[in-house]
Amino acid sequence: MVKNIYFASDFHLGSPDEKTSRVRENRIVRWLNYIEPSCSELFLMGDIFDFWFEYKTVVPKGFVRLLGKLAQMSDQGIKIYFFKGNHDMWVNDYFTKELGIQIISDEFVMERNGKRFYLHHGDGLGPGDRKYKFLRKIFRNPICQWLFSLVPPRIGMGIANGWSSSSRAAGTTRDGVVKEKFMGMGNEWLAVYAKEVLQKTHYDYFIFGHRHLPLDLQLSENSRYVNLGEWLNFYSYAVFDGNELCLNYFESK
Repeated sequence: MVKNIYFASDFHLGSPDEKTSRVRENRIVRWLNYIEPSCSELFLMGDIFDFWFEYKTVVPKGFVRLLGKLAQMSDQGIKIYFFKGNHDMWVNDYFTKELGIQIISDEFVMERNGKRFYLHHGDGLGPGDRKYKFLRKIFRNPICQWLFSLVPPRIGMGIANGWSSSSRAAGTTRDGVVKEKFMGMGNEWLAVYAKEVLQKTHYDYFIFGHRHLPLDLQLSENSRYVNLGEWLNFYSYAVFDGNELCLNYFESK
């Protein structure tokens, strides 16, 4: 059987509430069961959790169905990569020690079957958004992370839950209309960033999350930008079969 490489991002587990998140988690586990027989590598490309912070001996409650499934897949020899997103950037070594998952902090460049890939969650890239880029440096600063670790977990998680409830993971309006819309090639900041990188180095595929909108855009004759979308509305993912990269949907509405 041909082994595939799978990419997904922006599950935002924990948002907007426990009940809704559990339904989403169950769907994700069904997807993992579906891809497992053909999967050689799995790239979870950021914002898998709406918030994650690892204290030295404490991690957030919940998500045991997902973590158990990932542990099983890892034990079977499937290589799993976890990218730090803007919501779960405070991942440390828990997933590596317990699940054998490789943690990726920024970009990850690889070649598979003659195709070159540029992978990144997508936050902090491209033009604009200077305020977030400044905050990102603060949030990722080891001293700032150490200072937050001094806050007792009950208080720290309370702060996190308050922050998550106002996050942009809520990608629909009250009447169920998806907020994210395609803004045109010239205004899609990750496509703009990919084109700038492409001027210096060739990549067949640029794959990002963060944007919350599934996109498959042709950058040049032999280079594409794929955004993985999210799992609050689209349930989208990408798969590379050794020849071609495709953007797919799981149990889509």
